[in-house]
Amino acid sequence: MGAKAGYIYLRGEYRYLSIIMQKAIADAYARGFIGKNIFGSGKDFDVYWHGGAGAYEVGEESALMESLEGKRGIPRIRPPFPAVVGLWGGPTVINNAETLAAVPAILMMGGQKYADLGTPRNGGTRLFCLSGNLEKPGVYELPMGYNLKKMIYEVGGGIQGGRGLKAVVPGGSSTPVLRADEIDIAMDFDSVMKAGSMLGSGGVVVLDDRTCIVKFALRTIKFYQHESCGWCIPCREGTDWLKKTLTRFHAGGGIKKDIDNIKYLADNMLGRTFCPLGDAAAMPTIAFVEKFRKEFEDHLEGRPCPFAEHGTISQLPVLA
Repeated sequence: MGAKAGYIYLRGEYRYLSIIMQKAIADAYARGFIGKNIFGSGKDFDVYWHGGAGAYEVGEESALMESLEGKRGIPRIRPPFPAVVGLWGGPTVINNAETLAAVPAILMMGGQKYADLGTPRNGGTRLFCLSGNLEKPGVYELPMGYNLKKMIYEVGGGIQGGRGLKAVVPGGSSTPVLRADEIDIAMDFDSVMKAGSMLGSGGVVVLDDRTCIVKFALRTIKFYQHESCGWCIPCREGTDWLKKTLTRFHAGGGIKKDIDNIKYLADNMLGRTFCPLGDAAAMPTIAFVEKFRKEFEDHLEGRPCPFAEHGTISQLPVLA
Protein backbone atom coordinates (compact mmCIF):
# COMPACT_ATOMS: atom_id res chain seq x y z
CA MET A 1 0.00 0.00 0.00
CA GLY A 2 2.99 2.27 0.29
CA ALA A 3 2.53 2.69 4.03
CA LYS A 4 5.66 3.58 6.03
CA ALA A 5 4.42 2.87 9.56
CA GLY A 6 1.98 0.68 11.48
CA TYR A 7 0.56 1.01 15.01
CA ILE A 8 -0.64 -1.85 17.18
CA TYR A 9 -3.15 -0.46 19.67
CA LEU A 10 -3.69 -2.32 22.94
CA ARG A 11 -6.58 -1.41 25.19
CA GLY A 12 -5.44 -0.40 28.67
CA GLU A 13 -6.77 -3.57 30.31
CA TYR A 14 -4.49 -5.62 28.04
CA ARG A 15 -1.36 -3.62 28.69
CA TYR A 16 0.15 -6.57 30.57
CA LEU A 17 0.46 -8.18 27.13
CA SER A 18 2.66 -5.33 25.89
CA ILE A 19 5.82 -7.16 27.01
CA ILE A 20 5.00 -10.03 24.66
CA MET A 21 4.10 -7.56 21.92
CA GLN A 22 7.32 -5.55 22.34
CA LYS A 23 9.39 -8.73 22.13
CA ALA A 24 7.58 -9.79 18.95
CA ILE A 25 8.25 -6.38 17.39
CA ALA A 26 11.92 -6.52 18.47
CA ASP A 27 12.25 -10.02 16.99
CA ALA A 28 10.78 -8.82 13.69
CA TYR A 29 13.29 -5.95 13.57
CA ALA A 30 16.16 -8.32 14.41
CA ARG A 31 15.21 -10.65 11.55
CA GLY A 32 14.83 -7.76 9.13
CA PHE A 33 11.10 -8.24 8.52
CA ILE A 34 10.43 -4.62 9.42
CA GLY A 35 12.58 -1.51 9.61
CA LYS A 36 14.64 0.31 7.00
CA ASN A 37 15.35 -1.08 3.54
CA ILE A 38 13.64 -4.42 4.23
CA PHE A 39 15.68 -7.23 2.64
CA GLY A 40 17.30 -4.71 0.33
CA SER A 41 13.97 -3.81 -1.28
CA GLY A 42 14.32 -0.09 -0.65
CA LYS A 43 11.07 -0.22 1.32
CA ASP A 44 10.79 1.03 4.91
CA PHE A 45 8.16 0.03 7.44
CA ASP A 46 8.26 0.72 11.17
CA VAL A 47 5.90 -0.83 13.75
CA TYR A 48 4.96 0.74 17.09
CA TRP A 49 2.67 -0.34 19.90
CA HIS A 50 0.42 2.05 21.76
CA GLY A 51 -1.34 1.41 25.07
CA GLY A 52 -4.74 2.99 25.59
CA ALA A 53 -6.24 4.28 28.82
CA GLY A 54 -8.84 1.53 29.07
CA ALA A 55 -11.76 2.83 27.00
CA TYR A 56 -13.95 0.26 25.25
CA GLU A 57 -15.10 3.10 23.00
CA VAL A 58 -11.76 3.17 21.16
CA GLY A 59 -12.71 -0.10 19.51
CA GLU A 60 -14.53 2.25 17.13
CA GLU A 61 -11.95 3.10 14.48
CA SER A 62 -12.22 6.88 14.49
CA ALA A 63 -12.15 7.01 18.31
CA LEU A 64 -9.05 4.82 18.16
CA MET A 65 -7.33 7.38 15.94
CA GLU A 66 -8.29 10.16 18.34
CA SER A 67 -6.70 8.19 21.17
CA LEU A 68 -3.54 7.53 19.14
CA GLU A 69 -3.24 11.26 18.58
CA GLY A 70 -3.35 11.84 22.33
CA LYS A 71 -6.91 13.12 22.49
CA ARG A 72 -10.05 11.89 24.23
CA GLY A 73 -11.28 8.71 22.55
CA ILE A 74 -14.59 9.82 21.03
CA PRO A 75 -15.83 9.13 17.47
CA ARG A 76 -15.21 11.51 14.60
CA ILE A 77 -17.77 12.85 12.18
CA ARG A 78 -17.64 11.00 8.85
CA PRO A 79 -17.02 11.67 6.02
CA PRO A 80 -14.10 12.02 5.59
CA PHE A 81 -13.37 8.34 6.16
CA PRO A 82 -10.03 7.07 7.54
CA ALA A 83 -8.83 5.76 4.18
CA VAL A 84 -8.93 9.37 2.95
CA VAL A 85 -8.22 11.45 6.07
CA GLY A 86 -7.15 9.34 9.03
CA LEU A 87 -4.34 9.37 11.59
CA TRP A 88 -2.72 12.83 11.70
CA GLY A 89 -4.61 13.70 8.53
CA GLY A 90 -3.04 10.97 6.42
CA PRO A 91 -4.78 8.06 4.68
CA THR A 92 -5.12 5.20 7.17
CA VAL A 93 -6.16 1.54 6.97
CA ILE A 94 -7.50 0.01 10.21
CA ASN A 95 -7.90 -3.71 10.88
CA ASN A 96 -8.42 -5.93 13.87
CA ALA A 97 -5.34 -7.95 14.77
CA GLU A 98 -7.29 -11.14 14.05
CA THR A 99 -7.76 -10.07 10.43
CA LEU A 100 -4.05 -9.51 9.91
CA ALA A 101 -3.20 -12.76 11.75
CA ALA A 102 -4.99 -14.66 8.98
CA VAL A 103 -2.66 -13.28 6.28
CA PRO A 104 0.21 -15.81 6.74
CA ALA A 105 -2.20 -18.77 6.43
CA ILE A 106 -3.76 -17.24 3.32
CA LEU A 107 -0.33 -16.68 1.73
CA MET A 108 0.86 -20.22 2.55
CA MET A 109 -2.36 -22.04 1.61
CA GLY A 110 -3.56 -19.79 -1.16
CA GLY A 111 -6.68 -17.69 -1.01
CA GLN A 112 -9.10 -20.25 -2.42
CA LYS A 113 -7.94 -23.11 -0.21
CA TYR A 114 -8.18 -20.92 2.88
CA ALA A 115 -11.65 -19.70 1.89
CA ASP A 116 -12.79 -23.30 1.34
CA LEU A 117 -12.24 -24.00 5.06
CA GLY A 118 -15.44 -22.08 5.75
CA THR A 119 -18.78 -21.71 3.99
CA PRO A 120 -19.19 -20.38 0.44
CA ARG A 121 -20.17 -16.87 1.54
CA ASN A 122 -18.16 -16.85 4.79
CA GLY A 123 -14.75 -18.32 4.06
CA GLY A 124 -11.77 -19.17 6.24
CA THR A 125 -11.55 -19.60 10.00
CA ARG A 126 -12.53 -17.58 13.05
CA LEU A 127 -11.31 -17.30 16.62
CA PHE A 128 -14.16 -18.21 18.98
CA CYS A 129 -13.85 -17.36 22.68
CA LEU A 130 -15.93 -19.89 24.60
CA SER A 131 -16.78 -18.71 28.12
CA GLY A 132 -19.37 -19.01 30.83
CA ASN A 133 -20.70 -22.26 32.29
CA LEU A 134 -18.55 -24.59 30.17
CA GLU A 135 -16.27 -27.46 31.09
CA LYS A 136 -13.52 -26.33 28.71
CA PRO A 137 -13.64 -22.56 28.15
CA GLY A 138 -10.96 -21.05 25.95
CA VAL A 139 -10.13 -19.52 22.57
CA TYR A 140 -10.49 -21.93 19.66
CA GLU A 141 -9.78 -21.40 15.95
CA LEU A 142 -12.54 -23.12 14.03
CA PRO A 143 -13.85 -23.05 10.44
CA MET A 144 -16.49 -20.44 9.70
CA GLY A 145 -19.85 -22.14 9.74
CA TYR A 146 -18.97 -24.52 12.58
CA ASN A 147 -22.16 -25.66 14.31
CA LEU A 148 -22.80 -23.76 17.57
CA LYS A 149 -24.32 -26.74 19.38
CA LYS A 150 -21.31 -28.88 18.44
CA MET A 151 -19.02 -26.05 19.52
CA ILE A 152 -20.56 -25.99 22.99
CA TYR A 153 -20.93 -29.72 23.63
CA GLU A 154 -17.86 -31.09 21.81
CA VAL A 155 -15.25 -28.33 21.63
CA GLY A 156 -16.29 -26.72 24.93
CA GLY A 157 -16.89 -30.01 26.72
CA GLY A 158 -20.54 -29.31 27.46
CA ILE A 159 -22.22 -27.51 30.36
CA GLN A 160 -20.47 -27.57 33.74
CA GLY A 161 -21.70 -30.34 35.99
CA GLY A 162 -23.96 -31.69 33.25
CA ARG A 163 -26.54 -29.00 33.93
CA GLY A 164 -29.14 -27.79 31.46
CA LEU A 165 -28.52 -25.01 28.96
CA LYS A 166 -30.63 -21.86 29.26
CA ALA A 167 -29.16 -19.45 26.71
CA VAL A 168 -26.14 -18.53 24.60
CA VAL A 169 -24.75 -15.13 23.64
CA PRO A 170 -23.19 -15.99 20.25
CA GLY A 171 -20.97 -13.05 19.39
CA GLY A 172 -20.08 -10.95 22.42
CA SER A 173 -22.28 -9.04 24.84
CA SER A 174 -23.58 -6.67 22.16
CA THR A 175 -25.33 -9.49 20.28
CA PRO A 176 -28.90 -10.66 20.96
CA VAL A 177 -29.15 -13.78 23.11
CA LEU A 178 -30.27 -17.14 21.72
CA ARG A 179 -32.47 -19.56 23.66
CA ALA A 180 -31.34 -23.16 24.17
CA ASP A 181 -33.65 -24.30 21.36
CA GLU A 182 -32.05 -21.87 18.87
CA ILE A 183 -28.41 -23.01 18.96
CA ASP A 184 -28.39 -25.68 16.24
CA ILE A 185 -27.00 -23.19 13.73
CA ALA A 186 -23.86 -22.58 11.70
CA MET A 187 -21.55 -19.97 13.18
CA ASP A 188 -21.10 -17.68 10.22
CA PHE A 189 -22.33 -14.14 9.62
CA ASP A 190 -25.29 -15.09 7.42
CA SER A 191 -26.59 -17.99 9.52
CA VAL A 192 -26.40 -16.22 12.87
CA MET A 193 -28.10 -13.14 11.42
CA LYS A 194 -30.87 -15.37 10.05
CA ALA A 195 -31.29 -16.76 13.59
CA GLY A 196 -31.90 -13.22 14.86
CA SER A 197 -28.49 -12.41 16.30
CA MET A 198 -24.97 -11.57 15.06
CA LEU A 199 -21.61 -13.32 14.95
CA GLY A 200 -19.95 -10.14 16.22
CA SER A 201 -16.59 -10.70 17.89
CA GLY A 202 -17.04 -14.46 18.19
CA GLY A 203 -17.29 -14.23 21.98
CA VAL A 204 -19.62 -17.11 22.90
CA VAL A 205 -21.05 -16.86 26.44
CA VAL A 206 -22.86 -19.99 27.66
CA LEU A 207 -25.49 -19.65 30.41
CA ASP A 208 -26.72 -22.68 32.34
CA ASP A 209 -30.16 -23.17 33.89
CA ARG A 210 -29.15 -21.50 37.18
CA THR A 211 -28.43 -18.16 35.54
CA CYS A 212 -30.72 -15.22 36.22
CA ILE A 213 -31.35 -13.50 32.90
CA VAL A 214 -32.42 -10.27 34.63
CA LYS A 215 -29.12 -10.13 36.49
CA PHE A 216 -27.21 -10.99 33.33
CA ALA A 217 -29.03 -8.16 31.52
CA LEU A 218 -28.09 -5.83 34.38
CA ARG A 219 -24.47 -6.87 34.24
CA THR A 220 -24.40 -6.29 30.49
CA ILE A 221 -25.93 -2.81 30.69
CA LYS A 222 -23.63 -1.86 33.58
CA PHE A 223 -20.72 -2.50 31.25
CA TYR A 224 -22.11 -0.29 28.48
CA GLN A 225 -23.16 2.45 30.89
CA HIS A 226 -19.64 2.53 32.29
CA GLU A 227 -18.02 2.49 28.84
CA SER A 228 -20.24 5.08 27.14
CA CYS A 229 -18.13 8.10 26.24
CA GLY A 230 -21.11 10.35 27.02
CA TRP A 231 -21.00 12.09 23.64
CA CYS A 232 -24.60 11.23 22.62
CA ILE A 233 -27.63 11.84 24.80
CA PRO A 234 -29.48 8.63 23.77
CA CYS A 235 -26.49 6.49 24.75
CA ARG A 236 -25.42 8.45 27.83
CA GLU A 237 -28.92 8.78 29.29
CA GLY A 238 -30.34 5.56 27.89
CA THR A 239 -27.70 3.27 29.37
CA ASP A 240 -27.93 5.08 32.71
CA TRP A 241 -31.71 4.74 32.94
CA LEU A 242 -31.55 1.10 31.87
CA LYS A 243 -28.99 0.38 34.57
CA LYS A 244 -31.06 2.14 37.25
CA THR A 245 -34.28 0.40 36.21
CA LEU A 246 -32.72 -3.06 36.00
CA THR A 247 -30.97 -2.56 39.35
CA ARG A 248 -34.26 -1.74 41.07
CA PHE A 249 -36.10 -4.44 39.16
CA HIS A 250 -33.66 -7.20 40.10
CA ALA A 251 -33.64 -6.09 43.72
CA GLY A 252 -37.37 -6.79 43.92
CA GLY A 253 -38.68 -3.24 43.55
CA GLY A 254 -39.96 -3.60 40.00
CA ILE A 255 -43.45 -2.92 38.70
CA LYS A 256 -45.13 -4.44 35.67
CA LYS A 257 -44.72 -1.42 33.39
CA ASP A 258 -40.94 -1.54 33.96
CA ILE A 259 -40.70 -4.49 31.59
CA ASP A 260 -42.19 -2.55 28.70
CA ASN A 261 -40.27 0.59 29.71
CA ILE A 262 -36.96 -1.29 29.54
CA LYS A 263 -37.73 -2.38 25.99
CA TYR A 264 -39.05 1.10 25.12
CA LEU A 265 -35.82 2.73 26.32
CA ALA A 266 -33.69 0.27 24.35
CA ASP A 267 -35.84 0.65 21.21
CA ASN A 268 -35.37 4.43 21.32
CA MET A 269 -31.59 4.10 21.52
CA LEU A 270 -31.33 2.00 18.34
CA GLY A 271 -29.99 3.93 15.37
CA ARG A 272 -29.93 7.23 17.25
CA THR A 273 -26.35 7.35 18.49
CA PHE A 274 -23.14 8.74 17.06
CA CYS A 275 -21.42 5.35 17.03
CA PRO A 276 -22.62 1.73 17.42
CA LEU A 277 -22.12 1.60 21.21
CA GLY A 278 -25.71 2.66 21.81
CA ASP A 279 -26.94 -0.11 19.52
CA ALA A 280 -24.59 -2.55 21.27
CA ALA A 281 -26.34 -1.79 24.56
CA ALA A 282 -29.86 -1.74 23.15
CA MET A 283 -29.92 -4.92 21.02
CA PRO A 284 -29.15 -7.46 23.76
CA THR A 285 -31.51 -5.68 26.18
CA ILE A 286 -34.40 -5.97 23.74
CA ALA A 287 -33.66 -9.66 23.19
CA PHE A 288 -33.52 -10.38 26.94
CA VAL A 289 -36.98 -8.88 27.42
CA GLU A 290 -38.53 -10.48 24.34
CA LYS A 291 -37.16 -13.98 24.85
CA PHE A 292 -37.26 -14.20 28.65
CA ARG A 293 -40.24 -12.02 29.56
CA LYS A 294 -41.58 -14.71 31.90
CA GLU A 295 -38.39 -14.50 33.92
CA PHE A 296 -38.79 -10.73 34.20
CA GLU A 297 -42.37 -11.23 35.38
CA ASP A 298 -41.14 -13.66 38.06
CA HIS A 299 -39.19 -10.79 39.64
CA LEU A 300 -42.29 -8.64 40.18
CA GLU A 301 -44.23 -7.76 43.32
CA GLY A 302 -41.12 -7.38 45.44
CA ARG A 303 -40.17 -11.04 45.18
CA PRO A 304 -36.44 -11.73 45.41
CA CYS A 305 -34.55 -13.15 42.46
CA PRO A 306 -35.50 -16.84 42.13
CA PHE A 307 -31.89 -17.63 41.18
CA ALA A 308 -30.22 -15.60 43.94
CA GLU A 309 -28.96 -18.56 45.93
CA HIS A 310 -26.86 -19.90 43.09
CA GLY A 311 -24.75 -16.82 42.35
CA THR A 312 -23.29 -18.36 39.19
CA ILE A 313 -23.47 -15.06 37.32
CA SER A 314 -20.46 -13.70 39.17
CA GLN A 315 -18.25 -16.12 37.27
CA LEU A 316 -19.55 -15.09 33.86
CA PRO A 317 -17.47 -12.67 31.80
CA VAL A 318 -19.13 -10.06 29.64
CA LEU A 319 -17.44 -10.07 26.24
CA ALA A 320 -17.95 -7.52 23.54
